[in-house]
Amino acid sequence: MKVELRFFASVREALGVANETVAVPDTVVNVGDVRAWLRTRGGAWAETLAEGRSLRMACNHVMTDPSQRITEGCEVAFFPPVTGG
Repeated sequence: MKVELRFFASVREALGVANETVAVPDTVVNVGDVRAWLRTRGGAWAETLAEGRSLRMACNHVMTDPSQRITEGCEVAFFPPVTGG
């Protein structure tokens, strides 16, 4: 399944990417799984998306928790708890 990823503010800066389209494995079924799967990239990905780090997530422009199921073509966004304009 392909999903659109968006990264904002300090998350974008740490990862060096604002957005990308990825094909996730069949075992990735929710937003939390996406975060965990991205951590397997290692380095900045593992550090920035670490389980204990405070991070907000959204699916299709709606704030969500890790249990939100993903669907083909959905947008998953990650950003710090507070962002500035």
